[in-house]
Amino acid sequence: MKRLFFVFWLLMAQVPLCAGAGGPVDHRLEARVDPGTGFIRVVDRITLPEPADAFDFVLHADLEVTSPTPGALLRRTGSHRGPVSTHGYRVTLPEPGREIELRYEGTIHHGVDTRRDEYAGGRESTPGLISPEGVFLSGSSAWYPYIGGESLSFSLSTHLPEGWTAVSQGGRTPEGAWVENQPQDDIYLIAAPYTLYERATPRARAQVYLLRPDPELADRYLTATAGYLDLFSELIGPYPYAKFALVENFWQSGYGMPSFTLLGSRVIRLPFILHSSYPHEILHNWWGNSVYIDYGTGNWAEGLTAYLADHLVKEQAGAGAAYRRDTLQSYANYVDAGRDFPLVRFRGRHGQASQAVGYGKTAMLFHMLRDRLGDETFRRGLRRFFENHKFGTAGFSDLRSAFEAVSGADLGDFFRQWTTRTGAPRLRIEGPTRSSHPEGHRLRFSLRQAQAAPPFDLDVPIFVQVEGEHVARHMNLPMKGRELNADLLFDRPPLRVMVDPRFDLFRHLDASEIPASLGTLFAADRLTILLPSRAAPALKKAYRTIADQWAAHGDGVDVLWDDAIDGLPDGPIWLFGASNLKLRAATAAAGRPPVFDDTALDVDGTRYPYDRFSFAVTLGDAGRDARPLGWLNVHSPDAAPGLARKIVHYRKYSYALFEGEIPTNVEKGQWDLAESALSLTVAGEMAVPPVEIPKHPPLAGARTLSQ
Repeated sequence: MKRLFFVFWLLMAQVPLCAGAGGPVDHRLEARVDPGTGFIRVVDRITLPEPADAFDFVLHADLEVTSPTPGALLRRTGSHRGPVSTHGYRVTLPEPGREIELRYEGTIHHGVDTRRDEYAGGRESTPGLISPEGVFLSGSSAWYPYIGGESLSFSLSTHLPEGWTAVSQGGRTPEGAWVENQPQDDIYLIAAPYTLYERATPRARAQVYLLRPDPELADRYLTATAGYLDLFSELIGPYPYAKFALVENFWQSGYGMPSFTLLGSRVIRLPFILHSSYPHEILHNWWGNSVYIDYGTGNWAEGLTAYLADHLVKEQAGAGAAYRRDTLQSYANYVDAGRDFPLVRFRGRHGQASQAVGYGKTAMLFHMLRDRLGDETFRRGLRRFFENHKFGTAGFSDLRSAFEAVSGADLGDFFRQWTTRTGAPRLRIEGPTRSSHPEGHRLRFSLRQAQAAPPFDLDVPIFVQVEGEHVARHMNLPMKGRELNADLLFDRPPLRVMVDPRFDLFRHLDASEIPASLGTLFAADRLTILLPSRAAPALKKAYRTIADQWAAHGDGVDVLWDDAIDGLPDGPIWLFGASNLKLRAATAAAGRPPVFDDTALDVDGTRYPYDRFSFAVTLGDAGRDARPLGWLNVHSPDAAPGLARKIVHYRKYSYALFEGEIPTNVEKGQWDLAESALSLTVAGEMAVPPVEIPKHPPLAGARTLSQ
């Protein structure tokens, strides 16, 4: 979801409306746009929520503004220099009134910049741009008069070159104007020479705007749109807008706006986007784009959206536990005491650590709340929250109130613990023992919270395997202190105790639960990249380019040639190239090296020749004392740029393999783990048969739309 931090500066600038807050400020905008010159001319007929004798607004510094309203006085009150320079203005009316007309014109042309985004090579962004390729204007562009402290409604009519189409939030009138009468916090003007595809659905109109015709791609998105609108409407409440549109951007972006998403050309053609990022952006039209975020008390919307979109899709496919383990692993990889923060301080993503907390921990909060309340009560809480706060601002306290209202439970301690504390519990189990009694079979074991921080108040999921049953029995044990001594009675002999095997708690994973992942290398504060001195010249150059790009991530990356040192350096290491002189030493030092020879890598019995496949694999197991070791192979210099860009998106995997000059992923996965240290057989039991851990039924929908 796109959040405009320019708006925060405007609020801090204290631009007041000299009238009571009786509703949204209404803008009736007519814009003439010349993409060739970057010029825009706008007439804005403004209606204030209540009569006022004066009001203040902010506008782009390169726009000259006048007011033809008889008797109105317009004067500049100040200026601000920044990524978008602005002027502040005050309008004084001859007598208290609500309506005024403003006219302004000028050029808006801020280039597309690439911001370094850790190893990913950067993200493109612009605060505002009118160009021959397209138009991107939003609140961050200051292209319309911003009247501080007020929501807004609008209509937007545009005059563009022949063949161009404008897109904004809301619905479109027969005359071609975009209209949204529900309270908004922004007005968007997106335009380009689009081809429009659309389809009626029971929930809203599905639309796709493409820069070049592609009926098959459009059909896939229209079908997915209809399915996800139906899924989320049933789960939460009626879809709040007249349409949902996929809009192809003329630069690479990943934005979610009210009633549409603006995605770059490369992004929309990635095969996994349709059932990963795309439902996430659709769901933001409930969370963030109709129930607005009280940023002063923490951004709850990203985590709730991740839980009800990303997690739900995985849960429908039977992979909910794997998603939650990956979430906890991201926290383990990227968050340490110096980078942790409470949820009430989360505003938006600015790196992997903030994502692991703001998205991941918040998603786990909602999962634990669901476990505590039960699925039906949790669903009723979601509907109550949406109904109470649609087109209003809400925070964690409002979420708490909604769930308390439907459950009758006091959730104050729960929300305070998970939103105001940092850190996570670290669980240990001791025992277990079994004894027979006339009334049954008694199972005793101890749980301990091993973190240095004070204990958390937990409901710990416990699964017990009993003799003669192939499905483990489930219970939640309340743990309100550092230790819990469990004493349980069963009608059959217990064989095994498993602590949170479905990863239902937000906690530190035990080292035995963490498969080696590429993410541990990308998260390392200090890292050495060893380049292959014996590679062909073109490959050596390609490897050096990747290394320099990754070294730009920070000060902690050293780049060395493999023949420049003896032995292996300390700390995490990336080894580049199949001919790397240190590869044998690294695999010998690893606990579980992949199988390979002089010509190919072997993964689960399949051979991947070095001259045909590019790949990144971890060497060895993850563990508390294991150091991350990774091996990167590029089969062709032409494949290097694509691999460097793509591999960072496979952080959670132990290995990822690619084919072709434009690398296409052909295999990915995680190395198998040994038995978890939180899963123990009862004393005296030796060969215990496998047991099934029952999965959560999906919160909504029988199966994912991707199946």
